[in-house]
Amino acid sequence: MKRRDTLKALALGGLSVGALAIGCKTGDKKAVIAEGATKEPSKYDRFKAQAENDDVLLSQTFFTPEEMATIAVLSNIIIPADDVSGSATDAGVPSFIEFMAKDKPEFQVPLRGGLRWLDLQSNRRFAQSFTGITKEQQLNIVDDIAFPAKAKPEMQPGVRFFNLMRDLTASGFYTTEMGWKDIGYVGNKPNEWKGVPPEVLQQYNLAYTPKDLKECI
Repeated sequence: MKRRDTLKALALGGLSVGALAIGCKTGDKKAVIAEGATKEPSKYDRFKAQAENDDVLLSQTFFTPEEMATIAVLSNIIIPADDVSGSATDAGVPSFIEFMAKDKPEFQVPLRGGLRWLDLQSNRRFAQSFTGITKEQQLNIVDDIAFPAKAKPEMQPGVRFFNLMRDLTASGFYTTEMGWKDIGYVGNKPNEWKGVPPEVLQQYNLAYTPKDLKECI
């Protein structure tokens, strides 16, 4: 299955709640932004105190440049570019994850600890940090933690970290215009209503009056 088909199936089956419903202390659905831009929370429909809090968080830095590089690589493994849309980094997902780590401090230890765990695994297996190894080697590690039911007991710390990263990456990507287009979401659009089709009216022995046609259609 293609990536967008898989996510459609998850959404329809109700299995993506964790991926698409990450809660926010300062409001629901942060960072609904234009395609490719830095993911910042929307200022629409927000109380002044909420907007001010967002500005404070955006002025701060939590992850190191090295950690942000690892987040970028891992988020692109989770949602790579394809023939329909760009990758997670194209949609600004690393910035979204940085913001969420500041907005929800309970994410900080699991994320930073998970990034450290990832580098320890990479150094143990390939004598380099995760960003310095090949794509094949990166996938060698990810395959061990991306499927909880198959993961070995000693991989559980990595599984928990990857689950959180996958949720945040999906939440970040699919709350952007790029993500909406990727799954074909259209939303409400203005159209021209031409009335009930004639065959339906005939079926129920109904008809528009001249007044209906003049004033309503």
